[in-house]
Amino acid sequence: QVQLVESGGGLVQAGGSLKLSCVVSERTYSRYTMGWFRQAPGKEREFVAAISRSSSTTAYADSVKGRFTISRDNAKNTVYLQMNSLKPKDTAVYYCAAGMIISSWYQGREYDYWGQGTQVTVSS
Repeated sequence: QVQLVESGGGLVQAGGSLKLSCVVSERTYSRYTMGWFRQAPGKEREFVAAISRSSSTTAYADSVKGRFTISRDNAKNTVYLQMNSLKPKDTAVYYCAAGMIISSWYQGREYDYWGQGTQVTVSS
């Protein structure tokens, strides 16, 4: 069973930064497209960012473009989400996800495995 473990969440003031990490317990990690999603209280889960197997391609939600950066280190089985210029509306539980065969990076149902989530709270 593939396990994903996120870390790096916390409480930060508006304008601050956080870096999330997600370690994948799978030796074939490099075969997976990796994504980050988030879910705020009372709202549906939404796409944040995704990165291809080789890191050659990335995608971002319009709401985070220019502020968030997704990256991965295949040698460490880890995907990262650097979040800068955080806003209160970024407050949510952030989840990483892994998918082997994905036709649409933006759809959560395309991903096969999910982490337990890490809370990010941005105060105004």
